[in-house]
Amino acid sequence: MLVMLADTDAGSVITAAQSGALYRFGFVLPELLLIPILYVVQEITVRVGLSTGKGHGALIREYFGAPWAYTAAVTLLVACAGALVTEFAGIAGVGLLVGLPKAATVGAAAIGLTALIIFGRYRRIEAIGIVVGALELLFVVAAVKAHPDVSALARSLTGNWTFSHGYGTLLAATVGAVIMPWMIFYQQEAVIDKGYRERGRAGLADARTNTFIGAVVTQLIMIAIVVVTGATLGTLHEGHPLNDIGAIATALTPFLGHRDAVVLFGLGMVGASVVAALVVSVAGAWGIAEVFGWQHSLNDRPASAPGFYSVAVAGIVVSALAVVVATNLVGLAVDVEVMNAALLPVVLTFLVLLERRLPAPVRMRGTRRVVAYSLIALVIGVGFITIASVIHVAI
Repeated sequence: MLVMLADTDAGSVITAAQSGALYRFGFVLPELLLIPILYVVQEITVRVGLSTGKGHGALIREYFGAPWAYTAAVTLLVACAGALVTEFAGIAGVGLLVGLPKAATVGAAAIGLTALIIFGRYRRIEAIGIVVGALELLFVVAAVKAHPDVSALARSLTGNWTFSHGYGTLLAATVGAVIMPWMIFYQQEAVIDKGYRERGRAGLADARTNTFIGAVVTQLIMIAIVVVTGATLGTLHEGHPLNDIGAIATALTPFLGHRDAVVLFGLGMVGASVVAALVVSVAGAWGIAEVFGWQHSLNDRPASAPGFYSVAVAGIVVSALAVVVATNLVGLAVDVEVMNAALLPVVLTFLVLLERRLPAPVRMRGTRRVVAYSLIALVIGVGFITIASVIHVAI
């Protein structure tokens, strides 16, 4: 549940808001179709973690050697760096919305997250993260209050695709906003730290159930964001991009009222940004520590795992400082999600190869394997198309 709430991070929120503003309800169907893909990827992650008792980075090093482990670590670092910057930029944007300076809001968030990671333990961190992440449900309230055109929403489910370059870029960003590299590193280690493995089949069943619920909830939140912006901004200003958090909230004000626009969107963004910053910083530290063989449990005290905690804290501090120079949050967020899509071929290929090395009783077989591999191949294909598109634009 925690990693799924973190999946709807600041970058994901902004990408969904941008898609609603530009294409109204045109991205509702893609968001729905991503539910089974998200579940399949994270369910494989759960089985690999519980079957081996090892994290993603550690298994890559064990089966494929140090060079490939370092490649995976670099991929993770790039994804985490981009994500953390967008999380703190999202927090800063909400602060500016209510008249608080960047330094105050970002600094307070960075100090709070650092303290939680250093002094908390896995269960405590998870509980606090889920409570804060639950603020994202305010986006659903906002979607209801926006009074969307139900008939237009229903027509969007027929798949009226628009194959423009802008639509394709935003579609790649949407995939990258839902399937993120750091989610795999986090969840594979988290199910171990939480003690699911000691519970055997019951632990696996519970982890699968939580993963399924999380996949549905996070995508319903994403759809709610598309609906609230599509029913408001997309109706009057369809085709006009957004520039910052303040612009989104201000544009929602005529439809929701100033208080609801600020409270519902602002608190929802805070919940999304804070829980994601927590998960991403820990995921990055877990991945790096696994590759280098460092002690890396959240149930260890900092003195017992100095490398792990140092990487987590450094990610928070550096990203918080970097936000000071960020100007176009919306453009940055969408670019980060496009980058995530481009990184997916590396991450998902490793995940599939690791799944094939599991003992026969827990490996996928028959129709289930065909469906799962087909869905993953589809996402990998989007990643390769994104890479080709980026190269084409650069040339």
